[in-house]
Amino acid sequence: MTTAAEAARRPADRPVSRAIRLKKSPLGRVLLKVPFWLLIAAIFVYALFPFYWALRSAFMPAGELFNTPIQYIPHNPTFENFRQVWNAPFFRRSLLNSVIVAGSVTLISLAIGSVAAYALGRFRFRGRAPVMYLMLSMTIFPQIAILGALYTMISNFHLYNKLGALILTYLIFTLPFTVWVLTSFMRQLPGDLEEAAYVDGATPLQVFYKVLLPLIAPGLVTTGLLAFIAAWNEYLYAVSFIQTPNHYTVPLAITNFTGPSGSAFQVPWGQIMAATVIVTLPLIVITLILQRRILAGLTAGAVKG
Repeated sequence: MTTAAEAARRPADRPVSRAIRLKKSPLGRVLLKVPFWLLIAAIFVYALFPFYWALRSAFMPAGELFNTPIQYIPHNPTFENFRQVWNAPFFRRSLLNSVIVAGSVTLISLAIGSVAAYALGRFRFRGRAPVMYLMLSMTIFPQIAILGALYTMISNFHLYNKLGALILTYLIFTLPFTVWVLTSFMRQLPGDLEEAAYVDGATPLQVFYKVLLPLIAPGLVTTGLLAFIAAWNEYLYAVSFIQTPNHYTVPLAITNFTGPSGSAFQVPWGQIMAATVIVTLPLIVITLILQRRILAGLTAGAVKG
């Protein structure tokens, strides 16, 4: 039996508030998550609605694009817009031009960037940190800020209205990013691998392409994909340095579709949206497949281990 003194010393049971009881109940836990999922749904719709609208417009006949009330789902879907886009010679040529430009930029960026990353990530020398921050600062400047200087340089090199002008200018922005990311990958590799290779008589160049380069393959895939996407979607330098349809890249080709009989007063939105879908879907599929490697490449070196 408890005495009166012990009962006095024992704390009184506090009543559980209604909010705490609601939070602990199954229904309460569900209700507390509703605002969070509503926010996620709003962000999801906001991010994907432009892509949905492009798909909707691409499959909708031209006469129904501006019907009122708005048709969110095509009643009479058609592939006519895709057929007209694919039959346009300058569009097919632009696909080839974009593959050439983006592929060249990607390969050159990886070739130069991997060698530079090897030097910056595995060797210690005076001025290494300023070089790294100098390259990083090159990505800060907006493209329009150096357009005039690039135009003068391209004209002096006699590259105006040539694909070489785009390859040269795109490297200015893709190469620093490539070097920065690959340097982070190089720094994460253990030094014991190099020491073992040197003991076996390997030269620094052999250590680079036989030992270290295969180990940073995820970084090469990440930076290569991001460089390819950046070059594939670039518009400002393309419209500034390219004039003839034979040298159009994909962004230029999309903006140069005209209405029936070359009408300047009718914008063929169906064809534009169909072309957008054609050039965007492959990038989306590749990005979704390699999204984990992209994330690993962007966060490489963020944690010092």
